[in-house]
Amino acid sequence: MARVLRSPVARAERVYGGYAPSATFRLRLENGKRAFFKASYPAPKGSGVRWVVDVEERNYRRLGELIRPWAPRFLGSIKKAEWHVLLLEDLGPRSVPPWTPSKVRTAARSYARFHKRTLGKRLPRWLSREPYLAHSEFWRTLARTGDLAGTASLAGRRADEAREWLDVALPIFIALEKGLQRARPPFALLHFDTRSDNVRLNGDRLRIFDWPFASIGPAEFDVVAFAQAVPLESGPPPERVLAWYEEVLPLRPAMVDASLAGIAGYFADRAWRPAIGGLPRLRPWQRAQLGSCLGWAARRLDLPEPRWLARVRS
Repeated sequence: MARVLRSPVARAERVYGGYAPSATFRLRLENGKRAFFKASYPAPKGSGVRWVVDVEERNYRRLGELIRPWAPRFLGSIKKAEWHVLLLEDLGPRSVPPWTPSKVRTAARSYARFHKRTLGKRLPRWLSREPYLAHSEFWRTLARTGDLAGTASLAGRRADEAREWLDVALPIFIALEKGLQRARPPFALLHFDTRSDNVRLNGDRLRIFDWPFASIGPAEFDVVAFAQAVPLESGPPPERVLAWYEEVLPLRPAMVDASLAGIAGYFADRAWRPAIGGLPRLRPWQRAQLGSCLGWAARRLDLPEPRWLARVRS
């Protein structure tokens, strides 16, 4: 490691956060500089963790000119004894949550500048267009398989009320999620996993790390996914996030609707399923996001207020 960083490590401070159990440390080097250490390792028996550090390294190496200065600088990597270590620029200690209005406005405007940089530009052909399209069929699948009952079960004693609401909203969500399949350019480079544990605020810039899911698609998808999580961490409502984003980059209302329906469908499909070994915090966070998405969708699409959502969020 000293060879890659050009200095021995003087001190390592463990960093906690996120939903995958990767080994993460902030390093202080003997030459006074800092670095960030992120690594995968042999998962214990029964773990459902699927490492994607190799994909993330590829993206840091091959997308550097497109993702800087929002992404940290890639300093190098090490592979040894089934460990895969990424060494990155240290972006500092956690800056959110809580999300204050000032911090959210800064983050939203910077996120818009990130998307604006690549919007409509020629992007590497090897980047996938599939991730956002995968969100265009969740509601249809839930209806076809009967698994919508699983989504309603999250409301506990109010499951019957939840099912009635979902049955009313279902045709609307199905129609809207199909809009992702009809999405037309301009497209942008998407981070596809922007949330508080993957970002820092450095001055007026949103710094974004964890890049294994980088892909191409409508910018609306990225910002809707980000905006719905902000109020879950003491921040303003997603409507305000979009308004601040649009101070820099306009959004297409139809694509916002399609993205919101698709993302809500993903959480409706995942949140009620059994816990995944090694990821104990994932399902509760997905339930919270489902509640946020459905509450936002009800307001935006003039649906009846889903009063049962408090049971889902808890």
